[in-house]
Amino acid sequence: MSAKPLSKEELRGALVARELDDHKGTFGHVLVAAGSRGMAGAAILAARGALRSGAGLVSVAVPAGIAATVAGAVPSAMTVALPENTAGAFRAEGVDRLKEYAKERRVTSLAIGPGLTTHADAARFVLLTLSGLPVPAVVDADALNNLAQQELDGVVQMLKARKQPCVFTPHPAEAARLLGMKKTDVESSRQKCAEKLARSFGGVALLKGRKTLISSGARTVVNMTGGPGLAKAGAGDVLTGLIAGLWAQMLASGRVAGDTPFKAAALGAWLHGAAGDAMEKEKTAWAGTSTDLVDYLPHAFKALCV
Repeated sequence: MSAKPLSKEELRGALVARELDDHKGTFGHVLVAAGSRGMAGAAILAARGALRSGAGLVSVAVPAGIAATVAGAVPSAMTVALPENTAGAFRAEGVDRLKEYAKERRVTSLAIGPGLTTHADAARFVLLTLSGLPVPAVVDADALNNLAQQELDGVVQMLKARKQPCVFTPHPAEAARLLGMKKTDVESSRQKCAEKLARSFGGVALLKGRKTLISSGARTVVNMTGGPGLAKAGAGDVLTGLIAGLWAQMLASGRVAGDTPFKAAALGAWLHGAAGDAMEKEKTAWAGTSTDLVDYLPHAFKALCV
């Protein structure tokens, strides 16, 4: 059966309402683990996406060498500098500090992957973080690529043993690596592949591209917002942070019932695409950038709430 889009009414039901006595703790704490030398922008964009989602607090864990750059670019977020290797990527030694921080600061959700690289040290960092940090996680980009390089049965066992769910956000090439398929085969059978990813890894799969698909394995919907203006480096990083932020609000506030990973992914895809549409209308599909995209998220929230 072909996937159908969610209505605006259904999407609005996933938005966490604001009440007069609310405080930042009501809306959750997002921890972004991203970036490496030369890719500080990935961490910055993911953090900005999380902040624009409405999350109460956002922290960005990055390799120490880019911490000052990220802190200066995202002053509304807290920065956690972790050990790095000679290439400027995360080292596994940073995972214990990350776990301590998440516990001390009551982190609600994790966004991991943008700009991490696929260095062996970064791969170990990803595996230890996902297996050892009991926090709902949005898994994107190089976190997915690092998982794809491991033995499949071990990855599946590790992910299904997690105490908290995951949302996986691959583009077709990343999905192909995870599934051991050709990219062209994924593109020719997008819904089946999204559903297979969700079932295989025990989470929600969001398969990017024209008419992004969101699947829990049992339920699949299609997103109809967004166009070619989103075909820019960094747009996916914004989406990663946005989904993690929306999810954190649902969990921390307790105001959204049901399948929150699925709802956060579907709502995030719609808002991300709507922001892209607004950006494209004003700046054209050529001139809009991923940095611009973050600034159009308020337009997307307004469009949903009208």
